[in-house]
Amino acid sequence: MPIPRAAAVVLDGPRVLVIKRFYRNVRPTGCGPCAESGTPPARCPGHHYAVLPGGHVEEGESARAAALRELAEETTLTARIGRLLWTGRHHGRPASYFLMTDVTGTPTLSGEEAEEHGPDNSFELVWAGAGDLDRLNLVPSELRRPLAELLGGR
Repeated sequence: MPIPRAAAVVLDGPRVLVIKRFYRNVRPTGCGPCAESGTPPARCPGHHYAVLPGGHVEEGESARAAALRELAEETTLTARIGRLLWTGRHHGRPASYFLMTDVTGTPTLSGEEAEEHGPDNSFELVWAGAGDLDRLNLVPSELRRPLAELLGGR
């Protein structure tokens, strides 16, 4: 059974907070995106994409609690859940996306993302507008349209 994912949707006017990523597999084990495209693991060219702050729902934890925890761990921001926006799949895992309200703090990369940040595995917090979602390669791609609509409606 795949581990569910929970994500935080943090808005600032017509922008949303995303984590801009670059990942190049340097291990001899397979790279998920390379396997999907048929590229041999030893030749991983690297992958540019963006995700919403979020991560695994831990055993005994609700998706709501996971979204708040992951937001704090990855960005140092604290917030409250406004409402569930969407459910879907993220790399084959069930995923829940929550709108954050009463957000406090200044977004600062932290936690494992800050520790693992480097040339082959980079993380950058970015405010993105509706027109940036395709260019940043937001994944899962099914989120781009509803997220752009949410941003345009503010």
